[in-house]
Amino acid sequence: MRFVWAVAAFVLAALMIGAGIAQRTVFEGPTTASQAIAVDADAPYVLIDGAVLGAHPGAQNVRIEGSGPIFASYARTADATSWLSTSDYVHVTPAADGALDSALVAPASSDTADGASSEPPTPKGSDLWLDEYEGTGTLDETLQLPDGMSLLIAADGTAPAPAAITVTWPIRNATPWAGPLILGGCVLLVAGLVLYLLALRHARRSRGPRRKGLPMPVTEPIDIAAADDQKGVISATPTRRRLTRGRRAFAAVPAVAVSALLFAGCSADAWPQLAPSATPSPSATVVAPKDQESPVVTEAQAERIVARIADEVATADAARDGVAAATRLDGTVLAARQTNYTLLAAIPDYKPLPAIPSGRLQVILPEANDEWPRTFFAVAPPAGSDEASTVMSITQKDPWAPYKLTYLAQLTSDTDLNLAPAYVGAIAIPKDSPFLAIAPEKLAGAYADILTKGSGSEFASLFDNTDDAFQTQLESDRSTRLTAFNSTGATTGAMTFSATAGTTEPVALATLDSGAIVAVTVDDLDTVAPTNSDAVIKTGDNTAVQALAGVDQSSTGFVTTYGNQLFFFVPSQSSKERIQLLGYSSNILTSKVAG
Repeated sequence: MRFVWAVAAFVLAALMIGAGIAQRTVFEGPTTASQAIAVDADAPYVLIDGAVLGAHPGAQNVRIEGSGPIFASYARTADATSWLSTSDYVHVTPAADGALDSALVAPASSDTADGASSEPPTPKGSDLWLDEYEGTGTLDETLQLPDGMSLLIAADGTAPAPAAITVTWPIRNATPWAGPLILGGCVLLVAGLVLYLLALRHARRSRGPRRKGLPMPVTEPIDIAAADDQKGVISATPTRRRLTRGRRAFAAVPAVAVSALLFAGCSADAWPQLAPSATPSPSATVVAPKDQESPVVTEAQAERIVARIADEVATADAARDGVAAATRLDGTVLAARQTNYTLLAAIPDYKPLPAIPSGRLQVILPEANDEWPRTFFAVAPPAGSDEASTVMSITQKDPWAPYKLTYLAQLTSDTDLNLAPAYVGAIAIPKDSPFLAIAPEKLAGAYADILTKGSGSEFASLFDNTDDAFQTQLESDRSTRLTAFNSTGATTGAMTFSATAGTTEPVALATLDSGAIVAVTVDDLDTVAPTNSDAVIKTGDNTAVQALAGVDQSSTGFVTTYGNQLFFFVPSQSSKERIQLLGYSSNILTSKVAG
């Protein structure tokens, strides 16, 4: 019976091990799925919809083959189609029958593409792309684009785009019973071996000597001489115990070796996943309103844009090239930079403006907007321990224009603001909004009135001046300049100060407590005029005024304008809070002879 059980164990072990190995070999399905994308029409661009790339779960390996340069990038589908509105392109989308639809899309009308250059757009370096890739002949990239994203493929933006495109997805072929089957088969194999050895020992023991009543053979005399001839010959036949031990050791070693070989090929996919998946701990989240549009940039995209701005402005700074600076700067930021270039050329020891900060950003507040223009605020950490963080407002005019830095200031307040996360974005506040303590378009004028009239201004009660570092600094600078002027020209002239709203459009993004961060410019004017007709105003040691005005004296005086970029927190109209200054920067813009 023991032999029967041993044979049954061997047979069952063979079946289980064979079934487990078969699951990992002959019965295992394909490990990848591929889709060749046929592009029939010649166009400078191919746009592959995210639904095509997401036909299978997991990473998407895209292989593009061409005869020359290859460019690829991805972005939100709406952004990509807006950028392509002035060009022919092939749009690849999934069809209803599961196949792919490849349609040639003609350029949009001139009204739709208003603002675009008449020249074909260049895909490289666009601020709309979340990432971009380049290659020659062949380009292989692994992506994982969600719905709402699309992949743009081109050669150089003019030549036909590569038409040989293949997307490959990995397929996870889990065989959770392969491991248990092989393990169970090995256990049965060892059990069958043990049963076989026990049965063999029992059978041999049962064949021992049996006593029978037979007559004894006749005793023959022993030949002593023959015995002497074989003296010293001893039989080397082993005993039954040693034979049995030898066979047992011989059979056990192959069983262990086979088991080791079988388990060496078992990966994690060959075993059931019994451990529960990790449950993330709850965290505070902000849910965007149902009708709110998408944030204009991601965090990584914002950091890349700021880094590009910093690099291009640094190149312009090195060459003191105002035209080059205009590719990434606008408004008062650009005017201050161009004035600085003029002064650096005229005054050898004049101090250049600080470099634009880049790197990892502390705060990113993008506008939630699917149209243009688009804006986002960013805060960069201080470059040194004795410096302040830098707050920036960066705007893109249209899909083809680069983002430009329009406001730049140093934070001076420690006010805690309730901002939306970057993945939600903030709503842009119209410049004439009646829901704030003051409309953004009126903020600069109201603050300028305070700078001119002080506490006598009708707007003084709206502002919190207890933490207003700009007013403190401005009063000190005015006092210093007035003292310097009076030391030589008090008897023949007079210096007066005033402030007016700047010409740069205000920018306002909402906070979560119904307030807004508003960026404005205010111009501070110093006017020096003679007090009698015979007097002449000279620039004296003020080399900056002389360099900008082009003369060293004037019978009518001089007017010098300083551009001030200011960031405020403006509470809602129903709030009891007052308007707070968050940060500022001040730079000389112009100096001219008074008319």
